Amino acid sequence: MTLTLVVVLLFVLLLGRMPVAFAMGITGTVALVAQMGAPAATSILERIVFESTSAFILVAIPLFILMAELLTAGDLTRRTVMACQAWLGHLRGGLGLATVGTAVILAALVGSSTASSATMASSAYPEMKKHGYDDRLSTAIVSVGGTLAILIPPSIILIVYGVMTETSIGKLFLAGVVPGLLTAAALATTIIVLARRRGMAPAASPFHLRSAVASSISVWPVVALLVGLMVVIYAGVASPTEAGALGAAGALLLVSAQRSVTFGGLSRSFGRAVQTTVMIVTIIYCSQIFSSYLVFTRITQDFIAVIQTSGLPPEVILVAVLAVVLILGFFLDQLAILSLTLPLLFPLMMALKYDPIWFGIIITKTVEIGLLTPPLGLNVYVTASQTGVPLQTVFRGVVPFLVAEMIVLALLVTFPEISLWLPGQMGP
Repeated sequence: MTLTLVVVLLFVLLLGRMPVAFAMGITGTVALVAQMGAPAATSILERIVFESTSAFILVAIPLFILMAELLTAGDLTRRTVMACQAWLGHLRGGLGLATVGTAVILAALVGSSTASSATMASSAYPEMKKHGYDDRLSTAIVSVGGTLAILIPPSIILIVYGVMTETSIGKLFLAGVVPGLLTAAALATTIIVLARRRGMAPAASPFHLRSAVASSISVWPVVALLVGLMVVIYAGVASPTEAGALGAAGALLLVSAQRSVTFGGLSRSFGRAVQTTVMIVTIIYCSQIFSSYLVFTRITQDFIAVIQTSGLPPEVILVAVLAVVLILGFFLDQLAILSLTLPLLFPLMMALKYDPIWFGIIITKTVEIGLLTPPLGLNVYVTASQTGVPLQTVFRGVVPFLVAEMIVLALLVTFPEISLWLPGQMGP
């Protein structure tokens, strides 16, 4: 079966609104059967599905998702929003800054960009609306703040990247910390600049130390849990999978000790964790089926050879790759983009001698920007639906933040040390 027919079949299924995972799995299966016959293809498929779903590191996915679900069910995410607002809300644009601060913590709590934006849309946006913030600014802050969740650990996207490329997830987690904080700083700077414009962000209410401290009491244990997870990974005391188990157990103890979750909420948390895990694992093994076809037919090797003999500098190829990923972000979500592109792009980047940890952060950052760009802009759609603000208003407000995001991406590409310094301290 020729590559042209394979690509046509894949796009026909995608245009028919079939989920990307199933489209890749079906295309890969049909191509393998056509290439080598049903018996041999069946044998390969059995091995692929078993090996790609039985890897020990995959256990980290449901554990971190369960931790996030438990903390959300225990109302700790809403309390985090209120605590950040109590500390920063007195500054001009302070509620916006508090929302970014909340987004940093929620990124570690939730691990999902859209879930983070939905949480802030229902909690932080009403506060900004009540204090007279312009809808363009308030909804943009909610949308861009949610994107931090795919960089700051424990990021589900980084786990998926690590599994698909056999890259150290512990080092990916550490590599995401500084870029995530740098992004948060860029967003905060943009808010400070925009807040000076007339009518965008009014003067804030006075600061009360007692209420700020009181609002933080229930949040500090969560922060301690998250910092503790990073410390045990960094120190080599626990693997990311073991850290996920500690995180889930710690979250269960926290919500139980604070008596903030009911049995029904606990049951729903486990159910949502299972559903999300099944979706992610399905994407992983379906992309592996498609990748196996590419490897078997030597399409990947031939593609790399063509690029290497083209005479193009590696920097030009990298920029072209990031441009393709950014354009895909206009139409697809982050997991779909990774599953479609990594089987081909990762071997190419390794052949060009790029660092796999650094490339993981770069492609994740590029996918993050795609969550804000039209026509899909998944985070923008979530914010618009949750707040009732017209979609075009949210997109207009996001534009200045997109400029800040592109500047951060350029810095990460130009200075790999930003991403690699912290994991470099971890040792080989």
